[in-house]
Amino acid sequence: MPKDEPTYELIDFGDGRKLERFGAWVLDRPAPGENGPPSHPDLWKSATAQYTGGRATEGTWKPAIKKWAESSVDFPVKLAEDVDFRILLSPLPSGQIGVFPEQLGNWQWIAKQSIKTPAAKVLNLFGYTGGSTLAAAVAGAEVTHVDAAKSMVARARENAVLSGLSEAPIRWIVEDAVKFCQREVKRGNFYDAVILDPPSYGHGPKGENWSIKRDLLPLLSLCGELMAGHPKFVLLTCHTPGMGAAELSAYLSDGLFGHCGQPPECGRLNLKTSGDRKLVSGEFARWPG
Repeated sequence: MPKDEPTYELIDFGDGRKLERFGAWVLDRPAPGENGPPSHPDLWKSATAQYTGGRATEGTWKPAIKKWAESSVDFPVKLAEDVDFRILLSPLPSGQIGVFPEQLGNWQWIAKQSIKTPAAKVLNLFGYTGGSTLAAAVAGAEVTHVDAAKSMVARARENAVLSGLSEAPIRWIVEDAVKFCQREVKRGNFYDAVILDPPSYGHGPKGENWSIKRDLLPLLSLCGELMAGHPKFVLLTCHTPGMGAAELSAYLSDGLFGHCGQPPECGRLNLKTSGDRKLVSGEFARWPG
């Protein structure tokens, strides 16, 4: 988050872990790939809770959630002057807490692009708790939010209410992303922009299997059809080990534009400590750059 925003802080990282502050919570969670030593080992003793295991979904919270997190944290996200939204944070069994702070720059970009395209129709796939949906909606876009998990869609709707966007033009869809896009193509529906943050692996509400290596390119081709070859903006992010920004950009180029057109902007999603140490937390590709 911005340096003048006290709500979030990356305190330290190392040995495959990261130490973060969300308001009053100081959390010790997995950070795969960070094998160097932490800079300030003494600070880790201040953790409110630790999510055990080397990766999200592979551990448990210690102490148990009920002993330290009886209520959710109200997390403000500032996009620009007088433009913001809010997200409820609470610890989930997967080790996530409802927000990815490294996405702030992308949320600001989404709002900027949405303002440039009045009444834009935006499709947000793998929408999770709604950060990208709210960034587009608060900037005036009409958004279709799709996620396979009913609980995550419910949480995203809560965040819309908290952000004063309960009456915003948002459709909330519990569905497998690929199946939804296939149906939208058959219905003849179109969108101005698409946002995707796919997992490495996943399951749809009816047991559909997802693998990013196998399924991302066909899904992007469907997205290209839904934008009729004339996208206003596209954002693709991922947190998949071994998939770099250049590879993500190539997927986006091939899936949407073939080998023609302006290449997407791409880069890493980073978090920084107060000492400017960078923790790589994902990759992005977006168009226009």
